[in-house]
Amino acid sequence: MATKTLSAKLLERIGNTPLMELKSYSNKVKMFAKLEWHNPFGSVKDRAAYWMVKDAEKRGVLKKDKSIIIEPTSGNTGIALTGIAKLMGYEIEIVIPEKVSSETKMILANLGAKLYETTDDLCPRVGVGTEQSISLASAIARARPEIYYMPNQYENEANFMAHYESTGPEIWEQTDGKVTHFMSGGGTGGTITGVSTFLKEKNPNVRTIAVQPQKQHLIQGLRNYEESEMPLLFKRRQQTVDEWYTITNEESFKAAKELFEKEKLLVGPSSGCVMAAAKKVASKLNEGVIVVIFADDGRKFRSLYTSQGIFTDSEFDKTLREARMLTDLPFDSISK
Repeated sequence: MATKTLSAKLLERIGNTPLMELKSYSNKVKMFAKLEWHNPFGSVKDRAAYWMVKDAEKRGVLKKDKSIIIEPTSGNTGIALTGIAKLMGYEIEIVIPEKVSSETKMILANLGAKLYETTDDLCPRVGVGTEQSISLASAIARARPEIYYMPNQYENEANFMAHYESTGPEIWEQTDGKVTHFMSGGGTGGTITGVSTFLKEKNPNVRTIAVQPQKQHLIQGLRNYEESEMPLLFKRRQQTVDEWYTITNEESFKAAKELFEKEKLLVGPSSGCVMAAAKKVASKLNEGVIVVIFADDGRKFRSLYTSQGIFTDSEFDKTLREARMLTDLPFDSISK
């Protein structure tokens, strides 16, 4: 029997992430977090990236030794696509807003992506004429369609299917079908609509709650839909969301720090945003099982957390030593 390559082993690690009970927050209402940084390239976006690449290969629009993948992203999708593309034998170019964390840019460069930076908002807008990253990536792809393939996570159905076929079923199985509330941050909409669609097919009474950050926010990977048009992927199934919460920067960062203090989890700011909303939801319930998506861990946000006064450098070093449930990632250290 042939020995599996490192590439094959890493690709097999996509999905099947742990569901951890947040015991400090569980009482009448049980609180569980889906720890998506256990994917091989460190975030929930590994799922969508892999599904989009495999779908493009199946449709014949992505061809080995010929195609170059190009994608606009605010971070995690770029990291996931770059890592997965390299494992599968493709060159990749990433268009990214200049305000994205320096750690994220370093990861992308270390993984081998060619980077284009745009003077843009921290989290890309999707409205016509407002999102320079999408505009630039689209222009490059249109100029040489025989070479470039742009997955376009904002419209690609494979993004939805990744979560309908993997994340949703995992949550249902891991809670023995007892989940009553599902919560996720709003970005492209693939995660929340994919999981919600699956869970509601299993139990129409499951409530899905979307979380968005405040206007002019600092939460990489999420977007506020009052200042930013909802992506087409989200619009197609926005009816699967039952309720919305808007969370401030302050609430998000406070919740992220509290998760380390109470659970020894080092999470990214989008997870703090979702957690702040989950606490509000739980306070209104007498019983239930809430599942939240923690999209990534906090290792690549040292510069953001220290600049915002969430952690000092020494405090951040302490979190790295003491944090639970961190995994080894296939790229150089990103904490320094």
